[in-house]
Amino acid sequence: MSNRSVITLSQISKVYTNGKVALQDLNLVIRESQFVSLVGASGCGKSTVLRLIAGLGQISSGNIDWGITQQARKLAFVFQDAALMPWANVEENVRLPLKLAGIAQKDSQKLVQQALALVRLVGFEHSYPRELSGGMKMRVSIARALVTQPNVLLMDEPFGALDEITRSKLNSDLLDLWRQHSWTVVFVTHNIYEAVYLSNRVLVMGTSPGRIVADVEIAAPYPRGEDFRTSSLYNKYCREVSDHLAQAMTVTL
Repeated sequence: MSNRSVITLSQISKVYTNGKVALQDLNLVIRESQFVSLVGASGCGKSTVLRLIAGLGQISSGNIDWGITQQARKLAFVFQDAALMPWANVEENVRLPLKLAGIAQKDSQKLVQQALALVRLVGFEHSYPRELSGGMKMRVSIARALVTQPNVLLMDEPFGALDEITRSKLNSDLLDLWRQHSWTVVFVTHNIYEAVYLSNRVLVMGTSPGRIVADVEIAAPYPRGEDFRTSSLYNKYCREVSDHLAQAMTVTL
């Protein structure tokens, strides 16, 4: 893992037009190829941080600096809702970003097939969203993000609506992909156990206003599997993150 800073947030504040302070003086450095999770109570600004990084909103004050040029920067965003086009099949849904970029179908076919292979959906190209399980729909959403061959992957509670078995499987699959491709990942979740399992770092956010109250390094080796989930080290980190979160909520209340 590189020590190069990819994303630096300096004194970031976000105030909405109704006067609500979503974020105040937030500082964060994310390094190349890190897997960083943001956890915190609803309304603490986790998704706001993600959207500001993606350029999907205006900061009120502060700066977001990139350690890679705009030409080299390839962002992809995976939302909580798979948001698939119901009238389009899997292949057409995955091709959408390339189509919007003006890439002809004949030139995009290989990229679409590669993305489907990454999420293990080869053979489902002509299926429609109504024919897919929740987990498969999320795989399509992830493939749609990966088809652009990103180097920064932003994920906003992508597995929050899934059952635990499916969620656990997708966690493991995501880690495998991350290790293969060395993406820089910023992952938002309410789930402490998911955050610890996936991440190099877990950032705990407090609310009113949104800010980072703890930065927990998860010093456990990869690959991670069931042995890690049942280990004392995993439980130690889960307790540490949980304690920080409980303290943050107490201060807020």
